[in-house]
Amino acid sequence: MKLTTAQALVRWMLAQRTELFDGSEAPLFPGVFAIFGHGNVLGVGNALEEVREQLPVWRGHNEQGMALAAVGIGKATHRRQVGVATSSIGPGALNMVTAAGVAHANRLPLLLLPGDTFVGRAPDPVLQQVEHFHDPGATVNDAFRAVSRYFDRITRPEQLMSTLPQVARVLTDPADCGPVTLALPQDVQAESYDFPDALFHPVVHRLQRQRPDLRALGSAADAITAARKPLLVLGGGVRYSGAAGRALRFAEQHRIPIVETTAGRTLVPHDHPLNAGPLGVTGSTSANVLAAAADVVLAVGTRLQDFTTASWTVFSPDVRIITLNAARFDAVKHGAQALVADADEGLRELTDLLGDWRADSHWADEAVVERCRWDEHIDGLRTPGPDLPTYAQVVGVINDFSTPEDYVMTASGGLPGELIGGWRAVGESTMDVEYGFSCMGYELAGAWGAAIARPNGVVTTLLGDGSYLMLNSELFSAAFAGHGFVAVVCDNDGYAVINRLQTGQGGKPFNNMYPDVRTSHTTPPRTDFTAHAASMGCAVFPVTTFTDLPDAYRKAREAATGEHRPAIITLQTHPSSWTEAGAWWEVGIPETAHHTTITDAHNQMQTDKTRQLRYLN
Repeated sequence: MKLTTAQALVRWMLAQRTELFDGSEAPLFPGVFAIFGHGNVLGVGNALEEVREQLPVWRGHNEQGMALAAVGIGKATHRRQVGVATSSIGPGALNMVTAAGVAHANRLPLLLLPGDTFVGRAPDPVLQQVEHFHDPGATVNDAFRAVSRYFDRITRPEQLMSTLPQVARVLTDPADCGPVTLALPQDVQAESYDFPDALFHPVVHRLQRQRPDLRALGSAADAITAARKPLLVLGGGVRYSGAAGRALRFAEQHRIPIVETTAGRTLVPHDHPLNAGPLGVTGSTSANVLAAAADVVLAVGTRLQDFTTASWTVFSPDVRIITLNAARFDAVKHGAQALVADADEGLRELTDLLGDWRADSHWADEAVVERCRWDEHIDGLRTPGPDLPTYAQVVGVINDFSTPEDYVMTASGGLPGELIGGWRAVGESTMDVEYGFSCMGYELAGAWGAAIARPNGVVTTLLGDGSYLMLNSELFSAAFAGHGFVAVVCDNDGYAVINRLQTGQGGKPFNNMYPDVRTSHTTPPRTDFTAHAASMGCAVFPVTTFTDLPDAYRKAREAATGEHRPAIITLQTHPSSWTEAGAWWEVGIPETAHHTTITDAHNQMQTDKTRQLRYLN
């Protein structure tokens, strides 16, 4: 079949299918986000136009934003489908590097197709080409190497036949999942080759479920049965394995309390008696209390990042950690006892080996007691007061409206702590808190992708004024395309959570909140978020008093689903009221400073570091 490189790539994408958790099939690549320029409009652009009825193409307005929307598809479909983004060369390509970082940090699938300079080099230097004096073959796309799980530059059409199976492998591999970048030189995109028909035969990608090594399984079972206070930590790998039900049955059969990580939030029903709450800095006191008392921790599908482990101070110094993970890279961290396996298969075989063994009922009872205390604390935080509404109060209103089909999101600032710590799950795997890369702007762009991937229910994203101003272009993209979601914009007068970190570690308020930002104006301008969102084609619902929020949110839900466009709620929120879990987090505090409060904070940090676990292999 004589095709150009671009045509062959697009036809291969059409042939790729995926098996969903319910056994049905769907396209592996449900759509492409595109901004065309001279580096991709004639090659990839023409190839996509030929199949426009089979493969939806959505036009973005900022390459970073549209690529983040593609990441949102990967998360919303639990890694069973892959978002694709294509750009021209130069600045268009580099704008997608941040999105690649988001996908890489969060182990999410993403296919990036940036245009590249000419392999033939006859017209060099071409428009937007960055020339390297020492390496004529280097281009800006080499910047993707640091944030790609798999990178290739296609310099001959026939190279597709060897690289495309690797592309599919990485995008669908539970252990190696992450972003793939295929740099596509302009001339090679347009070059033809006689491709074999077999390259375009339909392929159904099914989740590969690795089974555990029997010896490692036995060792894990021995460690658990020797435990007096075992704790089950559920991470994103449980979600991507579709193993939430298996994990619950495991906990119930062996009477083990459960805590969730950021990526594992909403795996467990809120009122389940073994649910001790979310773990870590942005988690709950209830989970952290149990973690401190646990003698054996079974961590399933988690990379145990610093916010989850409170910079490795949340567990007892004598704890024994067993990691059940599809990726050996994550399983061996911190000298843990590694059990490399798919979460569902690993838990199934482990529970068979444990048989009728159960932990002491008094330990499980502690989970109920501690979580009830945390629930009472959250109830208190949600109670309206005389001041501006807090994040916790806003989250409470959204939570009260939520149904099992709905999906809630956030990414940066103070809101992750409010959703992770304060949200009460009403549906399984219905939250996306991008706190691996904590990318400002993902809140709006990722919501566009989630709305495409989840046409049933309402996608609601919560963000601060800083994130809104950082990246809002895809509001218009979503409004134009006809994809509705709700965005709740909480205006707290600046980068409040970083101001909190700055002042909380001895620093003076500086360059974060607007009163502390340099300006030549006596009365600086302020953003009219309502007018701006309306100008982007969104439905808008300004809230002036907190009592108006429930009605505004109800109307916004109706507008998002009925009018098929983003519905934006704007309101002012309190700048310094937070949900606190009482956990520690290590940050770099200067050893010498012109404020003694900073050096005092540094000395306290050094003392706190003595509580960090030190594991020996």
